[in-house]
Amino acid sequence: MEDKIKIGIVGYGNVGKGVRLASYQNEDMDLVAIFTRRDPNSINVDDPDVEVVHISEVESYKDIIDVMILCGGSATDLVEQGPYFAKKFNTVDSFDTHAKIPEYFVAVDKSAKEGKNTSLVSGGWDPGLFSLNRVMAEAILPKGKGYTFWGPGVSLGHSDAIRRIKGVKDAVQYTIPKKSAVNAVREGKLPEFTNMDKHIRDCYVVVEEGADKAEIEHRIKTMKNYFEGYETYVTFITEEEFEREHRGLPHGGLVIHSGVTGAKDENTSMIEYSLKLGNNAEFTACVLIAYARAVYRLNRIGIIGAKTVLDIPPAYISPKSASELRRDLL
Repeated sequence: MEDKIKIGIVGYGNVGKGVRLASYQNEDMDLVAIFTRRDPNSINVDDPDVEVVHISEVESYKDIIDVMILCGGSATDLVEQGPYFAKKFNTVDSFDTHAKIPEYFVAVDKSAKEGKNTSLVSGGWDPGLFSLNRVMAEAILPKGKGYTFWGPGVSLGHSDAIRRIKGVKDAVQYTIPKKSAVNAVREGKLPEFTNMDKHIRDCYVVVEEGADKAEIEHRIKTMKNYFEGYETYVTFITEEEFEREHRGLPHGGLVIHSGVTGAKDENTSMIEYSLKLGNNAEFTACVLIAYARAVYRLNRIGIIGAKTVLDIPPAYISPKSASELRRDLL
């Protein structure tokens, strides 16, 4: 077995907690430290081997940590933290603002190359695993059409974006695919959809005392790259209701691609990939851990710069050797 991969976690929210738990399931991983903007004494991880350190001290771990897993939100954290940490560490993140991935990739790539590091950007399941399935389906059935449906479940990125609005105390956003749209795709109709046709975005929001609810609702529904163009509902609830009914993190979704084969396009084939997740954050964390292994291996052989899941061979994310993969999984 290779030497244990020493990892660090930046940000200890839902994904950060998931990464800590996932690290214990991977025998080749060694969680060294959690870095936080909060008072480190306020975080108890119940593990004497894991340090909790203020983020201001992170540079002193440069020669200790092999891969830093960035667990902040995409809306405001990762746009700054991604390039910053890529210059100092090998990194993995789950940046998920699809429209901004190209420019984010360029910024992280520049920093990673300056630091001779390797950085996986936009890991997770979408972007991430769903991205892989979209690429494979399109390549295999070029004469066809692909569709992605998210939910029903909690979107971490969208929920985080709502919580960043002034006056919001807590919030959760459920993404719900429209059954009529899913059924039309499964019937092979190859429909044309707008965002409004495919999903509902259902938001439950707790506000600070005296906050302007009308303004908060307006800001949610007009938020570019998140809610604008979607059928969005906003419900204001009490903190007690939120704690009682909205603390779970289920999610999932579908990638469906329908295409034709044969000399006269006479045969229809359909590829469908689905995920049903009991806890969105914990599953995302499991994906990040697997790709931390790939980042570590790539950097050791001198491959630097930013990468996505589309650039990394599947064998690199597995703890098994090439011969074991051929024997057990091929």
